[in-house]
Amino acid sequence: MSEAGDRPLAPTPSQTIGPFFHFALAWSDGGLVVSEGTPGAIRISGAVRDGAGEPVPDALVETWQADPDGRFAHPDDPRGAVAWSGFRGLARVTTDGRGEFELLTLKPGALPGPGETVQAPHLVASIFARGLLQRLVTRIYFADEESANAGDPVLGSLATAQRQGLLAEPVDGGYRFEVHLQGATQTTFFAI
Repeated sequence: MSEAGDRPLAPTPSQTIGPFFHFALAWSDGGLVVSEGTPGAIRISGAVRDGAGEPVPDALVETWQADPDGRFAHPDDPRGAVAWSGFRGLARVTTDGRGEFELLTLKPGALPGPGETVQAPHLVASIFARGLLQRLVTRIYFADEESANAGDPVLGSLATAQRQGLLAEPVDGGYRFEVHLQGATQTTFFAI
C-alpha cells in the first residue's frame, strides 16, 4: 500500500538502457568498404529487428572483413598486405528509420581456421543499439558458398537453425542479412 492511501503502488515502467549516442560512433565512409564503381563490388542490405520483429531505427552495424584473397587491411596480417586498391575492410553504418542498413564491399576470401581448418568467407559484424549494455558480435556468411560453409569450423559447431540465421541470402544486386536481437529467430551472437 502507498502512503497516499489505499491504492497499491504501480510497478516502475520498463525502459531501455540509454540513451544510445550512435552519432558519436559514426565513420566518414559509413557503409563503404570500397568506393562506388569498384569492380566486383557487392551490396549487403539488411535490417536490425527487436524481439517483436520491429525495426531498430538507431542501431549501428560495424563490419570487419578480409579482402577477396583472405587478407586483412591491417599491418599485422602475417599473410601480407592487401592488394585490392581502396579496400578498407571496415564499415560502420547506422540503421535508418525502418531499421535498414546497406554495405558496399567485396566478397571476402576464405581464411585459415584453427588447426588445419579453413573458415568460409564471412564478415564479422558488431551490433550497437539502445538497450544493449555491450556490443553483440555475429558473423555474416554467404548462403551461396555451400561447399565452403560445409567445412567452416564455426558453422559446423552450430545447430541448423543457428547456422541458417548467419547466412546472407542472394538477392538481386547482392545479399540480404537480417539481425534479430531476440525472439524465436534470434541471430546467433558470439562471446568474444
